Amino acid sequence: MILYVIKLTINVSSMSAQASRAFYDLATMHGGYFTTREASGAGLSYRQLSYHAASGDLERVMHGVYRLVNYPAHRHGDMIAATLWAGPDSAISHESALAVYELAAAMPPVIHLTAPRSFTGSRTGIRIHHDDLTPGERRMWDDVPVTTVERTLIDLTRSSDASLVREAARQSVERGLTTPARLAGAVDRRADRTPIRRALGIRLPVAREPA
Repeated sequence: MILYVIKLTINVSSMSAQASRAFYDLATMHGGYFTTREASGAGLSYRQLSYHAASGDLERVMHGVYRLVNYPAHRHGDMIAATLWAGPDSAISHESALAVYELAAAMPPVIHLTAPRSFTGSRTGIRIHHDDLTPGERRMWDDVPVTTVERTLIDLTRSSDASLVREAARQSVERGLTTPARLAGAVDRRADRTPIRRALGIRLPVAREPA
């Protein structure tokens, strides 16, 4: 009987260590955060999630999103959690993207997030912009899924203060986050390219007409 209890204790401890390692591996993918779907894919059950959340190892931050408590805090953790909640085709955008890139000293009061048109979720503190981003319009920056600098600036010309847009455009070129040629290429694919060019306030190369 004593031997059985010892074996059971060892097995439980081993399972706990394995689960802890699996949680850590998941957390490293997103700055300390992961989804229930990712946990399931790693062989972790909802019961294990609930147990470790109750024991204080995990924190449930949003529906379907957990944070590993002992993982180093990420300065944009709330944004990472928002994109995990909204799904893999979402990205931080608009003024919030400027904050990720550290452009124009942007400090939006809410998180701006672009999600597919089919997304129907809503949450206090998150402003959702519905659009279907192409793979070339989103990237990872400091563990945050975010719209590219070019897409961010284009979005801002339609919704933000003119001085903020011009400052962000100027800084992005000065810091090498984009180039006038790359920005011009992104802008000229838009039907409203002329007002966008004007709003950016920087000199962009003229697109070549097809031969």
